Amino acid sequence: MEPMVRDSTRAEGEQNEALVRQFWEGLVGTGDRGLADDLLAPDYTVHFAGNPPMDRDGFLRFVDGLRTAFPDLSVTVEDLFAQGDRVAVRWTWRGTQRGPFLGLPPTGRSVTGSGIGLFRIANARIEEDFVQEDTFGLLQQLGAIPTPGQPMG
Repeated sequence: MEPMVRDSTRAEGEQNEALVRQFWEGLVGTGDRGLADDLLAPDYTVHFAGNPPMDRDGFLRFVDGLRTAFPDLSVTVEDLFAQGDRVAVRWTWRGTQRGPFLGLPPTGRSVTGSGIGLFRIANARIEEDFVQEDTFGLLQQLGAIPTPGQPMG
């Protein structure tokens, strides 16, 4: 009986990994809002470190804004691990700032962003996401914060 449990758990983990990969590469990576109903639970909540929680509609508006600021945005899933209803992911995204972002006017700079997240899955949809991103490094690349050794002012 035990091998069947392991196979079931493995299959669940693989399905959950595929769901999170589609979230990053499909929904965020291409901006395809049509995927939202298949991927996100109606009460989906994302917790960006240092910010108040964001609901599903707020997150979709955030993705729209990100893709407006970086129209050539591409996402690479670097690592993906699942255990039960949890999926951990590390990603990298790249893009050129062509629109306003975080209050910054377009810079024309190409940047690389990175982060990690922990997703909670229920009923084959993403219920919750906890995100840690390198916003400081991104702001340095955009010229909003000096890099080490760069004169202040």
